[in-house]
Amino acid sequence: MSKECQHQAVIVGSGFGGAVMSARLSRKWPGAVLLLERGKEYPLGAFPRSPHDLADNVWCPDGDAVRRPRAVRNRKARRGHLTGMFDIRHFNKIDTVTSALYGGGSHIYANVFLRPPAAVFEQGWPQGLRRERLLPYYDVAQQVLGARPVPPASGPEDRRYIKRTEQFQAFAREAKLTTRLADIAVYFGNDYTYKRNGAALPLGVQEANRYGALQTSCTYCGECDIGCNVQAKNSVDHNYLHVARHRYGMAVRTQSVVERVVPLNALHEDDPDCDGQFGFRVYFRDIRLGKTHAVTTRRVVLSAGTLGTTELLFRCRDIHRTLPRVSSRLGQQFSGNGDFLSFAIGGKKEVNSTYGPVITQYTDHHLFENLDRKQAFLLEDASYPTQVGWATAALSPMMNPFQRIWQSARQMLAYIFDRYYPGRKQSSVGFLVQKLFSHDLSQYSAVLLCMGLDNAKGVLSLNKDGYLDIDWPQESNRPLYDAILQLGERFTRFIGGKHFLPMPTWLWPVKNNVTVHPLGGAVLADSLQQGVVSACEGSRGQVFGYRNLYVADGSLVPTALGANPVATITALSEWIAEELTGMTPDSDL
Repeated sequence: MSKECQHQAVIVGSGFGGAVMSARLSRKWPGAVLLLERGKEYPLGAFPRSPHDLADNVWCPDGDAVRRPRAVRNRKARRGHLTGMFDIRHFNKIDTVTSALYGGGSHIYANVFLRPPAAVFEQGWPQGLRRERLLPYYDVAQQVLGARPVPPASGPEDRRYIKRTEQFQAFAREAKLTTRLADIAVYFGNDYTYKRNGAALPLGVQEANRYGALQTSCTYCGECDIGCNVQAKNSVDHNYLHVARHRYGMAVRTQSVVERVVPLNALHEDDPDCDGQFGFRVYFRDIRLGKTHAVTTRRVVLSAGTLGTTELLFRCRDIHRTLPRVSSRLGQQFSGNGDFLSFAIGGKKEVNSTYGPVITQYTDHHLFENLDRKQAFLLEDASYPTQVGWATAALSPMMNPFQRIWQSARQMLAYIFDRYYPGRKQSSVGFLVQKLFSHDLSQYSAVLLCMGLDNAKGVLSLNKDGYLDIDWPQESNRPLYDAILQLGERFTRFIGGKHFLPMPTWLWPVKNNVTVHPLGGAVLADSLQQGVVSACEGSRGQVFGYRNLYVADGSLVPTALGANPVATITALSEWIAEELTGMTPDSDL
């Protein structure tokens, strides 16, 4: 007879996928689930705000040999062990920004819950997984996350009035494009957010949400992407994780980096030849103490994000050789979801980019209507924290023009340009960025967030040091980026802007994309020859070649979505959890 494992399930990572699995598996096996998270937990008011603390708020722990921007490496050289919440990686032709904290990307994403068009699922997805199949899971996920449009404002004097939204809507009308208010997972009070039959709470009022977690009605501070210090963001620690932990007794270990997963045999010995029938031993390192621990579990769920899950599977297969059966398709079909950031600077029309939730609307460019896969994307508005503008404005009187240019270039772009010769290009970019974030120019400048259908032909692999690398086919995605640039220039003309600035990494000599929505690498498929994880009934979300080893995060997604990915990642995780537990999901958790 086989021995008993310590846990019914170990979940690696606490973002959207890990949070869903935490709630659903903890309900099935109360007190028998362990969550391992590499990052820290941030309670009410704990997210850094000072320039010094924000600079330290990056992930670069001792022993880290990942390729990172120079600014991060320099900071680590001065400060040592860094375990902040922004994981910034530098690759050839693309950089990534992901999260490292309890609650994962739900703390730094832009709140949007958006279902992609049905056509997205018709190419590159498993046969049985179409949008219609996922609709019940989208519905439940949206209800749990409390995603609705911003409450209506009565007029310009109303504190809920967002000028930025109005300008983007006006641009869409002029460009003959469709604009819609986005469903956003932001707390406006139980009646508005969850019951959907009442008025929003006044700004800044606190109450317990439907799951018992304390939240604050959104204050419109514009700080959504650096962690909400008033807990107005419906991050997963206020719903899925809160219920798993406080209602069902899930154990949580933060600052714990999983290093390898090993199948067990009937005697509970590590045995890479086994397929998971008898469970697994999970080895993880406590990065506070530098000690390695191990636990046994009947099943493992990998929810460490696209980069984290793919990297862990690579290491287990190719370095530790504990999971040798993982598909040779591991690392294929990587997508940046067409992410592209740019700025329209110095306009004549007021935008007020420092007020309100970070995204409030999306403008469709051949994604939902008149699909054109070569240039399908969304244009979304964006806010940024007022501290950015204040900090730059406060420095301006103390600097002559040359110093302003140089300081802006160094502070905002040093990690890109310090490695190249100093010259006019750097100075001009720094000057434009300084203009965007200083004085009242934020009132007349806009941040343009775009995402679309890139071709998902990126390849993830391990480099010679055993860390993840990305081969990104930038050139074959140029039609998409060119269409985004053209619309950005058109928006700049619409507001009477003086300058249009693509994201600085896009400029010569670097020419790198940046994605905050990495997808793929351990994709869902109908067979081992087509992907890494099963999309088949009876083995939903299970890694091909193994039993009781699951994936639930963005690495599952086999194509770009065009839309913000959170809705699809959460829905897929609900779909997997349903079969694993045998319990139909509902929003009561």
